Amino acid sequence: MQAGATMELLTPLVTDITAEGLSLVGEVTAEELGLTEDDAALREPLSVSLDLMKADDMIAVTGVLEGTVIRQCVRCLKEYEDALAFSVHAAFAREGKQAKGTIRQPKTTEPRKGRSASAKAEAEVEEENEGDDRYFYQGDHVELAPMLREHIILAAPMQPLCRVDCAGLCARCGEDLNEGLCQCPVEQPVTAIRVIRNTKH
Repeated sequence: MQAGATMELLTPLVTDITAEGLSLVGEVTAEELGLTEDDAALREPLSVSLDLMKADDMIAVTGVLEGTVIRQCVRCLKEYEDALAFSVHAAFAREGKQAKGTIRQPKTTEPRKGRSASAKAEAEVEEENEGDDRYFYQGDHVELAPMLREHIILAAPMQPLCRVDCAGLCARCGEDLNEGLCQCPVEQPVTAIRVIRNTKH
């Protein structure tokens, strides 16, 4: 993807978000997202598909982010490929203004007659904002990179494992037990001795 196309994907113009919304599809690199090696090591650019809906100064962003991250197993310390795929749900409010989307109106099951396209868009944005992460934008563009970077970091497991049954490393010699038993002697289990005291009644 060319640099210009990436810029349009990560910093779309607010005026480009029409009543029907704006769809963004493309690939982004770790550098473009501001990701460091400590944040996430990407095998290749991530695929991004986003839909933006706008109502007044509130913008709802939904979509999917997919790719491959290189992680280090906490047991055997080997690097492994981890498939990254999750949904994005975020709401952007114009900085310095009270977003109308923060005020919830009771939902009705009956559709309003004669409802305009902008009113429909506003209702959809309010529904999308329910439980979404809140961000802010200013000026003529929406900066999506910080939001995507945060989602990627939060998607990392607390205890990354190359596989569920990873045997890890020997605590004595450091051999990878996934490749077989090491030469360390097997420790004999400690036998607990129960002492029963006789009590006289």
